[in-house]
Amino acid sequence: MITALVPGSFDPPTKGHLDVVERCTTLFDQVVVGVILNPSKSPMFTSDERVAMLEECCVQWDNVRVATFQGLLVDFAHHVGARTVVKGLRAVTDFDYEIQMSQMNRHLAGDVVSLFVATKPEFGYLSSSLVKEVARLGGDVEALVPPNVASALKERLA
Repeated sequence: MITALVPGSFDPPTKGHLDVVERCTTLFDQVVVGVILNPSKSPMFTSDERVAMLEECCVQWDNVRVATFQGLLVDFAHHVGARTVVKGLRAVTDFDYEIQMSQMNRHLAGDVVSLFVATKPEFGYLSSSLVKEVARLGGDVEALVPPNVASALKERLA
């Protein structure tokens, strides 16, 4: 069985994130969506809330599971049996950052490989940070996130 890890903070999950996950479901036997617990960030949603949102978003795919982790990505990849880390790329700036991360991960664990997936053009500008900013300012984010996430944002910002 070939397992892929799709890591991220997912604060909140966007349609861009789910596009990457969906494409992985046809390429890999098992897909683990790894919610990173980063102590240097102050997320809008708790890790449990992000996991719950993602589980609801991913219920349509039998080969996807959601889990949280902290520490080194390569250690978590080994823990879940993934040798492939899949990252979505929106622009060259994403690539610049992700290639450095990929090379460091390769240095730490030579058996973990990164696979970069270009986002669909309609998601090229989309980020969790922008979604939160638009939502905070009263903008409509329903076209950018799944319905359960839009509801959670409205509730959190009410």
